[in-house]
Amino acid sequence: LRRRHRYATVVIDAETHERIDVLPDRTADTLEAWPREHPGVEVVCGDGSATYAEAIRRALPDAVQVTDRWHLWHNLCETALSEVKAHSTCWAAVLDTPIYEGPRAETTLERWHQVHGLLQQHVSLLECARRLQLSLNTVKRYARADRPERMLRVPKYRASLVDPYREHLRRRRAEDPAVAVQHLFDEIKALSFTGCLNLLHKYTNQGRADADRGHISPRRLARMLLSRPENLKAGHRDLLDQLTAACPEMTDLATAVRTFAQLLKPRPENVNALDRWITQVRTADLPHPQAFTRGLQRDHDAVIAAVTLPYSNGPAEGVNTKTKRIARQMHGRAGFNLLRHRILLG
Repeated sequence: LRRRHRYATVVIDAETHERIDVLPDRTADTLEAWPREHPGVEVVCGDGSATYAEAIRRALPDAVQVTDRWHLWHNLCETALSEVKAHSTCWAAVLDTPIYEGPRAETTLERWHQVHGLLQQHVSLLECARRLQLSLNTVKRYARADRPERMLRVPKYRASLVDPYREHLRRRRAEDPAVAVQHLFDEIKALSFTGCLNLLHKYTNQGRADADRGHISPRRLARMLLSRPENLKAGHRDLLDQLTAACPEMTDLATAVRTFAQLLKPRPENVNALDRWITQVRTADLPHPQAFTRGLQRDHDAVIAAVTLPYSNGPAEGVNTKTKRIARQMHGRAGFNLLRHRILLG
């Protein structure tokens, strides 16, 4: 209803996708009251909210809760990205990509030693955050890294206007290492380059003109890792194989992602397959996926239902998208009652 300030709850039929009701907020008490007034609910699909789960447990103790498969995959994607970032020094060596240096890297390494020094003295994470004047999540991120190198990252290079002319720059700099940047600028300017001279200076100073291949960010690598292999180009598949073979942890991560993707197609045999997957991840040196498995264990029954039953929270997410469109059409001038009617009758 008002982003980051006020939210409502939409209730739909998981089989017919019919919109049933819209509740004025998303508190546990409001949601708990609705199923008590409408008995007979046997299966409840949700987005993984702990508030909703607790309300359903109190109101419908015998109902089967099904967590949303899209949210499971989304959480795994975030986990995979964090693990890829943690192994930047491994796969960046394959690409000859530089790692951040200078004051920023020195501060990161110093902070890692400070956090782990306090942890060795049996200081709690919350107390570490207070002493170092850091957020608790930041301290957890440093504590999760068993080596300081896992906190270093590759530079975040965005797409540049110089990228299409990189091969020309490499060839010219190989022929004449002393060639002036002004001469290179004039040459690519004749080839339809639309950028400025300062942009070319920055590009060459970062070493991007001499790299064997274009820069790959952790997010781009994670995207390739999370894509279907048949949807990748042959060159990207070969590159992905090289990067995931950079260290045993990256190989284990690639295996874990591909195995979990197969569990998202509901089948009865996924019950044992999910437990085996959790065991395999916990035996590997993958701190971020291990944290993901702890979340699966906390909501184990709902996750098992998600990978074995055909129900999904997708239709409710579709209603949410349509609700945002309705709210934009009304420009926030209508009250909750009118919005509720438009959602239910639309």
